[in-house]
Amino acid sequence: MKKSRLTALVFVMVLAIRCVGFPSISEASTASEIQQQINETEKEKEKLEQEQEKSENELGGLKQEKNTLQGKLYELNTTLEEVGYHLEDLQDQIMIKQSDIELAEEMLAEAIAVEETQYAGMVHRVRQAYERNDTSILNAILNAGSLAKLLNIEDYFRKIEEYDLQKLKEFKETRALVEEEKARLEAEKEALSELEEEAKAEQERVNQLVAETKESIGQYSAQISETESAIEAYEAQIAEKEKDVEYLKKKLEEELAKSRLAQNSTWRDISQVTFEEGDRYLLANLIYCEAGGEPYDGQVAVGAVVINRVLSSVYPDTVTGVIYQKSQFSPAGSGRLALALSQNKATASCYKAADEAMSGYSNVGQCVYFRTPIDGLSGISIGGHIFY
Repeated sequence: MKKSRLTALVFVMVLAIRCVGFPSISEASTASEIQQQINETEKEKEKLEQEQEKSENELGGLKQEKNTLQGKLYELNTTLEEVGYHLEDLQDQIMIKQSDIELAEEMLAEAIAVEETQYAGMVHRVRQAYERNDTSILNAILNAGSLAKLLNIEDYFRKIEEYDLQKLKEFKETRALVEEEKARLEAEKEALSELEEEAKAEQERVNQLVAETKESIGQYSAQISETESAIEAYEAQIAEKEKDVEYLKKKLEEELAKSRLAQNSTWRDISQVTFEEGDRYLLANLIYCEAGGEPYDGQVAVGAVVINRVLSSVYPDTVTGVIYQKSQFSPAGSGRLALALSQNKATASCYKAADEAMSGYSNVGQCVYFRTPIDGLSGISIGGHIFY
């Protein structure tokens, strides 16, 4: 659906209904024009109904697309929630690893300190052993007095040295283990950080999809609203067309009733009619406008309808009064007759037909109406008209 086109369409239709309205149908002046308007109005109504059906189909598609997107949005929001939980869990694990690393660093610092202390103590004892005469190994050996004492002294110093070396070895092993544990924790933290970055990227991607889906849903909602407005406008126009058709059919029925009434009314004889100067000219040009392209019999018949009305008590009793009676002959109301009169468009056959009609001759009996043929209307058919 193209938004700008649909908006313009709705605007034009609403404007036509509420502001301008439909062309007046009360100006139809002949039965043929009434029927023509009925046919045109019914065609317009049918076209509007087709457009309405098309819009309703489009509306169904738009609603289906919107529902699909809403389902997708629900899934995305669920995924986004899961990613959020996963990200929070990773961040918690990273915090724990960081705490473990800090603890390992403290233990490592403590192990290093202990190792250094032990090493310093060992060096100090060795230095004292060789620097102090009263406790030096040499004095101890010289003053031993016996081999047994000498062996005891040598064993004493050897055990001290073994003890220091063992402790130093243990501290180094402890330090190595702590360093290894710290390295392991840092590697695990690094792996978790990479997972965290991946989770953040996924979260951003899903957030983008959510935003795009919401925007699409908003666009479909706007299109749905516009299409619904268009359908409402079509419904309003269709209702107007139905009223127009009803009005025109009613008017046609009234016309037929008048025709029957005229036939049953009082009729004058042609000898009782006094024609005015210009009646022949006026009638010939009306015949030209209404039946200029019809065969001669059809031209005579149109002239006879005018004179029949002059003779009937239902209509005005003059040619001018009959021709210019409101909403009867369309050329008189549209300006075509005035144009024909100003240029004397009437042909020789139109003047001859006017003369025959004004002499009292009628090839359509007492018919006072004519129109283009329609289903269900009986009458005298001459050329492209039915006279009744």
